[in-house]
Amino acid sequence: MKIIRVISTIFITVLVSLGLAQKAWGFCGFYVAKADTKLYNQTSQVIIARDGDRTVLTMANDYQGDVKDFAMVVPVPVVLQREQVNVGDPKIIERLDQFSAPRLVEYFDPNPCADNRRYRESAPADLGRPGGTRGPDAYDRSLGVTVEERFSVGEYNILILSATDSRGLETWLRRNGYKIPRGANRLLRPYIRADMKFFVAKVNLDKFDPNVNLHEFDPNVNLEEFDKTAYQRLRPLQMAYESPRFMLPIRLGMMNATGEQDLIVYVLSPRGQAEITNYRTVKIPSNTEIPVFVKNEFGDFYTAMFQTAYEGKGKKVAFLEYAWDMASCDPCSANPLDREELRKSGVFWLNSGRSNNVSRRSNNVYITRLHVRYSRDTFPEDLMFQETSNRELFQGRYILRHPFTGKMNCSAGVDYQQSLNRRLQQEAKTLAELTGWDIDEIRNKIDFPDVKPIPWWRHLW
Repeated sequence: MKIIRVISTIFITVLVSLGLAQKAWGFCGFYVAKADTKLYNQTSQVIIARDGDRTVLTMANDYQGDVKDFAMVVPVPVVLQREQVNVGDPKIIERLDQFSAPRLVEYFDPNPCADNRRYRESAPADLGRPGGTRGPDAYDRSLGVTVEERFSVGEYNILILSATDSRGLETWLRRNGYKIPRGANRLLRPYIRADMKFFVAKVNLDKFDPNVNLHEFDPNVNLEEFDKTAYQRLRPLQMAYESPRFMLPIRLGMMNATGEQDLIVYVLSPRGQAEITNYRTVKIPSNTEIPVFVKNEFGDFYTAMFQTAYEGKGKKVAFLEYAWDMASCDPCSANPLDREELRKSGVFWLNSGRSNNVSRRSNNVYITRLHVRYSRDTFPEDLMFQETSNRELFQGRYILRHPFTGKMNCSAGVDYQQSLNRRLQQEAKTLAELTGWDIDEIRNKIDFPDVKPIPWWRHLW
């Protein structure tokens, strides 16, 4: 059966789980892997570029089903004109994901006998602070629906609707070929009461080339093997508007949901961190040392760790996964976005007077990555945001410390092995607490040193 999604701001995305690409670089203290959105089977991604009351919203439109059945309904605060809507570059969302994803870094212990000094346990070095026609007909008026704008953008046909009755809007959408679930009027009603409009998008089949759209995401995709009816990839839609409302509607996206969904929000601001005001925002567990075998299981680790943290917070919080000035990164899981990429992300203030006084090194963009796992029961309200002036730097970062494995013909080497055994035991305990994994199974994967007892007289004089 084809799965049709009629969503709010975000929720058409169904990502195929592709595992985790890993990289190995050649220096002590470097990034080796990232926990990107490919870890999650049902993930939506949204970019919000906001300064004051001005917003550019970018929505990723991945969905499961036949492209002819694609439909998207998004509550918006104002009537949008043709010039306020754009078809975006799908690579931009991938770039933001790569840049801000939680990351794994690794260090290598030095030879404790290199200078014949006693080995001292030490933490790894700090990596940085953390055009259309208008006018309704009589039928539309009888349902309380007005077509405010009608236009096409790229492969999308767009309508901007206003409505006075939620049942009338549901009926109008259904009779005009939008396959929305029964009972949608209950979720539409609060938006009508708030005098919001409805951005409605369908794919124009005459302008849709699935081969081109697939290659936008992956130029190496095998078109002959790809099941186009099972998993469509559409270019993201962008809209620019001005409104004091800083919010993201998620309730409509739960109409067809059968379980929990993941949402990644990238907020770009010239000020500082963004927060969700009607739900708690907490930092994801970070800066912990974990066993080195996790390098080959980082995707499984982060998935289990996130689920454990999510359940531990009662399933009713948003997690901060990254907060950083876009001018730098430390360590870098991907290069910061350049000015052209930021412009494609919706950043509209780079050429304004605000940024003329900023140094050339800075691009005056601060990124906040928020991860929300939600269901009908845990997140009954739309997400409300606020900008802050907090520019504290934070990242989800997990540390591997490789033991020294060479010959150690000195007393400091014995001390090192003793401390190493304690450290590995603590890493096993930490990993079990973070993930809920069985600690005995964890210990079986760790290569503990064969430590000889220290003679009683070693430190006598």
